[in-house]
Amino acid sequence: MHHPHGKHSHGKVSYLESSERRKEFSPAKLLDLIPIKETDNILDFGAGTGYFSIPAAKRTEGNVYALDIDAPMLEIINEKASKEHLENIVSVHGRMEDLLLPDASVDAVIASLVLHEIQPLAPLLAQLRKVLKQDGYLVCLELEPKQHDGKAPRITSEGMEKELKEAGFHVLEKHLPTASLYVLVAQKKNNR
Repeated sequence: MHHPHGKHSHGKVSYLESSERRKEFSPAKLLDLIPIKETDNILDFGAGTGYFSIPAAKRTEGNVYALDIDAPMLEIINEKASKEHLENIVSVHGRMEDLLLPDASVDAVIASLVLHEIQPLAPLLAQLRKVLKQDGYLVCLELEPKQHDGKAPRITSEGMEKELKEAGFHVLEKHLPTASLYVLVAQKKNNR
């Protein structure tokens, strides 16, 4: 299984923090897509530099689990959290298996620019679904592949929608903030 956030952290950090990215789709816009209550626990899967973890932690008093395989990324998150005096961010270094959360303990999962890197995707989606509470939300943000791109593997919005449905999610909304970006908002339903 291929996992995200390998060696290329420096170029990635500058993109992950860029104002261009904020213009394309700000963390606030993404977080506004789901009804976050002040007691919610949120998992930021593939948290990177905390682009979504930090704003999410400001919206809830619950825990925000920032999970990433790249330890330097988590150091950046921890620095930001201490600067902002946020005490509800829990950094977790490793893979989904390393996140020892009880079933049905998370209200929302944010997966930004990370799911396309995971092959096969179905086992991971099953794990995410397991930690989500009934009616919990999964927000997936990905880049729509261009024809003959030749770059890293990407998954089309249709392909992602199909994967989510097969994993027991109900896709509620699809947003296209830019020509190359799509956002799917899915909910865990008791359809199994």
